[in-house]
Amino acid sequence: MSRRLRVPLLCLGAALVAALAAACGTQKINVPNTAADSAVHHGAVLFNQRCSGCHSLNYAAANGSASNPRIAQANSGPNFNVRCERPVARVLYAIENGGFSGAIMPQNIVVGSDALDVAKFVATYAGRLAPKLTGIVRCQSRSIGTIPSATAQAPTATSSSTTAAASAPAPAKRTAKGKKKHSHA
Repeated sequence: MSRRLRVPLLCLGAALVAALAAACGTQKINVPNTAADSAVHHGAVLFNQRCSGCHSLNYAAANGSASNPRIAQANSGPNFNVRCERPVARVLYAIENGGFSGAIMPQNIVVGSDALDVAKFVATYAGRLAPKLTGIVRCQSRSIGTIPSATAQAPTATSSSTTAAASAPAPAKRTAKGKKKHSHA
């Protein structure tokens, strides 16, 4: 092959290799950013930033889980492409408590409305690449559920003390000689 032909072919080959190498690692978040899905999209962005080192979920461009569980390191988290995480309250529990074992994942890696957005994102998109198995309910068929509001979770001090006082038995009264006298009200 002549030198005139070899140089352009080598340059073309080098350009092709550079283009392919540049395409590696350019996976993008694949969640719609519409007004209706803005919280879920925000959750995907946060998941990519804070969780992708240990977890995989293609919709957030996250590839942190070990591809082979036998060679996984301790910090290799679950692969959410195949693992279903529903209802959303379960995901929020894991975020708040450092996963389900509390051993590796940091607690409260996201908090407040950010934690809610990540939980909604994970509950919505996790498990979509799970293999179809006979007798196993697909993740998309399970309810995402809701997160109870803060006011519904914690009763106010007045209502809890009123409820407790109403359900408690009446205290026994003491007579002048110090003996208990029970009222039968």
